[in-house]
Amino acid sequence: MEALAELARTFASLSLVSIGGINVLLPDIRHQVVDVHGWMTDAAFAHTFAIASAAPGPNVIVVSLIGWQVAGLAGLVVSTLAIMVPPCLLALLAGRVLVRWAGTTAVALLKASLVPLGLGLMLAAGVTLIRTVDDGAAGYAISAAAAAFIVFTRLNPLWALAAGTVANIITLHLF
Repeated sequence: MEALAELARTFASLSLVSIGGINVLLPDIRHQVVDVHGWMTDAAFAHTFAIASAAPGPNVIVVSLIGWQVAGLAGLVVSTLAIMVPPCLLALLAGRVLVRWAGTTAVALLKASLVPLGLGLMLAAGVTLIRTVDDGAAGYAISAAAAAFIVFTRLNPLWALAAGTVANIITLHLF
């Protein structure tokens, strides 16, 4: 029961700063899950995120998978509700306020400021994941190549994931 309460507290508080989606929370989620609570290792967290990213649907499934690993089905339900309900309620409230004040300069400035904030948080999430899973020049090179592939091509990002996996397996056996 204590684990469920801790899952709820952790993910509900994190959910309120998820500007830009779940990916912007990854550094903080990793910190809470690995460093603060010790629910997973860095490697287990990275694998859980990879599974969530490869699965169809939203990446928020990573939180559900963490909850599952910590406390089974009840942990999955609690974690999922904790990460989704608070921002949904906040969005409902904000939507009502924004409709009322839609034509004001303050609302326009707020909207304009959230874009760079969200992009910066997404960049921080990517850097955190790279630093978590890559150890050595080969790992950083594989991550850079995968990022370049995703940015500069219109191909499915799963090709980058597959190629990165193969490259990582090869480098692990060579070095």
